[in-house]
Amino acid sequence: MSTTITPALNERSNGTCELCTSEPAAIAYAVSPKNNDAIENEVAVCQTCLSAMEDATAVMHWHCLAGSIWNTEPSVQALSYRLLYKYKDQEWATEIINSVEIDEAVSNWALSAFEVKAIHLDSNGTELVNGDTVVLTQGLNVKGANFMAPKGTIVRKIRLVADNHEQIEGKINEQTIVILTKYVRKS
Repeated sequence: MSTTITPALNERSNGTCELCTSEPAAIAYAVSPKNNDAIENEVAVCQTCLSAMEDATAVMHWHCLAGSIWNTEPSVQALSYRLLYKYKDQEWATEIINSVEIDEAVSNWALSAFEVKAIHLDSNGTELVNGDTVVLTQGLNVKGANFMAPKGTIVRKIRLVADNHEQIEGKINEQTIVILTKYVRKS
């Protein structure tokens, strides 16, 4: 997301693109997944850099990131790292990435654009979301409890397990348990 440059961002960037440092800054570019609600999330970019972000053939333009990756602003580092990472199969980009030690939080921010969000699917391949109601497709022995949840048990207001697309959480007999998605059907 991009917006007009605020006076504070213009001052921080000295009116120059924080990526290529050779053209006037034209846009405040928010580094996703963050937005333009704080200057710490933004990078002042020129029209050329903005166009190059949308043009996969503009590889040569990004050699300028050898300088911007050293910027003290985490948002500039994150965007520079992200753009370089897109070309990590090219030697010049790998050399630039390896030349700098970036804070782990900044590299995670940069790489968040490449993460594939886990999609939870039920036994029929239907996508599940937080709050759904599901039905057990087979009886389940509940580990750590002394009961079995029979086939056909309704589980309301499920929660998705964020780091495992094969698991959801739900309450059965007032007890929160982890259930494998392959054993449920969306209701």
